Amino acid sequence: DGTATLAVTGVMCLVSYIRLAFRKPPQELKRVSAPQLLVHDRQDNVGVVVVEGLKAGTEMLCVVTEDNSDFQLTSRHDVPIGHKVALADLKVGDTVIKYGQDIGRIVAPVAKGEHVHVHNLKTKRW
Repeated sequence: DGTATLAVTGVMCLVSYIRLAFRKPPQELKRVSAPQLLVHDRQDNVGVVVVEGLKAGTEMLCVVTEDNSDFQLTSRHDVPIGHKVALADLKVGDTVIKYGQDIGRIVAPVAKGEHVHVHNLKTKRW
């Protein structure tokens, strides 16, 4: 089903990032750290937490798997592994894009860096 496919895609992207990181010369390896947030597509407006115990105030290393670029983002909430974080401010009615796909609409305002889940995101199916 779609959920299993998205989960497998996320794991595969993380494995690809780690493989790319370790192709760097040994002197550069000490500067490489594992990402806390993965973004699949440049058009996504949420990323997925890929570490256990992410705490509010964490300056996250975020990696865009589409082009292996990275950026920093501060988490404004504690966020469980596998949950989403807003990459930009989202207002009520905004469409949430994850893995390049429309996954629902925002039903309560979400600030950049905040947790996105069932309390502020609903499907458009019903």
